[in-house]
Amino acid sequence: VMRLTKPTLFTNIPVTCEERDLPGNLFNQLMKDDPSTVKGAETLMLGEMLTLPQNFGNIFLGETFSSYISVHNDSNQVVKDILVKADLQTSSQRLNLSASSAAVAELKPDCCIDDVIHHEVKEIGTHILVCAVSYTTQTGEKMYFRKFFKFQVLKPLDVKTKFYNAETDEVFLEAQIQNITTSPMFMEKVSLEPSMMYNVAELNTAGESESTFGSRTYLQPMDTRQYLYCLKPKQEFAEKAGVIKGVTVIGKLDIVWKTNLGERGRLQTSQLQRMAPGYGDVRLSLETIPDTVNLEEPFDITCKITNCSERTMDLVLEMCNTNSIHWCGVSGRQLGKLHPSSSLHLALTLLSSVQGLQSVSGLRLTDTFLKRTYEYDDIAQVCVVSSEVKQS
Repeated sequence: VMRLTKPTLFTNIPVTCEERDLPGNLFNQLMKDDPSTVKGAETLMLGEMLTLPQNFGNIFLGETFSSYISVHNDSNQVVKDILVKADLQTSSQRLNLSASSAAVAELKPDCCIDDVIHHEVKEIGTHILVCAVSYTTQTGEKMYFRKFFKFQVLKPLDVKTKFYNAETDEVFLEAQIQNITTSPMFMEKVSLEPSMMYNVAELNTAGESESTFGSRTYLQPMDTRQYLYCLKPKQEFAEKAGVIKGVTVIGKLDIVWKTNLGERGRLQTSQLQRMAPGYGDVRLSLETIPDTVNLEEPFDITCKITNCSERTMDLVLEMCNTNSIHWCGVSGRQLGKLHPSSSLHLALTLLSSVQGLQSVSGLRLTDTFLKRTYEYDDIAQVCVVSSEVKQS
């Protein structure tokens, strides 16, 4: 049994000395005449040749394990009904990797049966390749033997995720991917497959198509890279506050990379989950608000009120002035009944008497059915400037 892997570049160890030493120019001339060195860079550990694998090497999760199996008849007799079976034993299952389950009629002396097996590794830890051979001798005796080949599957990447919940139901996902192997990786693709309730936008490009990480997306050993994604609820789910409120499954990351001479690996994470934000019974969010307003001049905002409970509410709106924010309009007005998972939009007018970055606060919603009041402060911030500054 021999593992099939890509060849590696031959590295030549330079041996040199100064011309005044005893060997003189002998070592330098030998390196120049060596066909494995790079012309003009003989003293560097670079090679122009490829060398076949000398050992099993490392295999990482997500890569394809390929192996060459050869059964050779060392005797001087013809054997019959030869059946070669290759199984891969992991910590959780046993997989049959044999390309064919049919027996070979006969095998003559000094002849062999060859087979190449492939398997995409999906578990880390100890793997055992079990090769079993059964045959019948010329005397009709049934013979059987097995050989075991043990190897370890290592973890190539360390993936960490962070979630940020925006006020507009958007979810920002930061994925930190670290190369924990000993060789550089070419990151071919890192994408997020969202769950059925979300649309995803990748925030890893500068402009239309240029990657934030440049044209050469290599990840050196032990280096970490951050990928950012924005998930937005689909329209049919965004209108149902109760549904989105309970959603914790976001999607899964799909990572594809290449190492050495193009050896490909792929990993898919399990379903990523987040802690769903709690909005209570009533959620108030801002739909529109200006960034900058004039001092002591009215400006308009639009609020969205959503019933996140499972009961109907009868709401009353109260507006309380603060030291800097003053509401324009009638406080204590009836908003009417609001059914579960329903929303209403509310246009409000206010002004600020203090310059600077001011916090919009002082809204109160009272459910007349349960006599319960919900307070909303620090809803948003607005920059207040004098009219002279804004006009100039």
